[in-house]
Amino acid sequence: MKEEQCFTIKQTAEQTGMTEDTIRYYEKIALLPRAERKDNGHRIYRQEDINTIQLIACLKKTGMLLEEIRPFLTVSADTDPAEYPELVELLRSHRKNMINQIASLQQVVDFIDMKLEEGRYRRSCTDRGLDGIPEKKVLEPKPKPVSPGEMRYFSASVKAGNS
Repeated sequence: MKEEQCFTIKQTAEQTGMTEDTIRYYEKIALLPRAERKDNGHRIYRQEDINTIQLIACLKKTGMLLEEIRPFLTVSADTDPAEYPELVELLRSHRKNMINQIASLQQVVDFIDMKLEEGRYRRSCTDRGLDGIPEKKVLEPKPKPVSPGEMRYFSASVKAGNS
């Protein structure tokens, strides 16, 4: 039987892109479980801890607040998403907000591109298109059933479609 690999806080920080201070902070606020310690008092982390930190990092990149992330961390990795419809709905709602933000930011990028290409700087950045005609609203795709790809924090068995 293969012994589970352990990582120092420095190795964990390198693998996750988080700082050591951030990892310690997440432990302090109980977003992460308290790390095990070696005899010398140094923290040790396992692959499961690294996966959790990566999930936190991913959700933070979407603008989700730490307290909004917390419920996702209480769900075990091999849980069927159907058992947590409230979390699925929360992700869908968050996804919808992100799509709206992307559309809004795209308008700003288009406006800046137009200004750079045409050298005109007097028009305002509004909901109107670059030609002065109101922008068509970006049609959002209809919600689809939860796919394994959308629910990456669930286990490989769920990802494979096995419940």
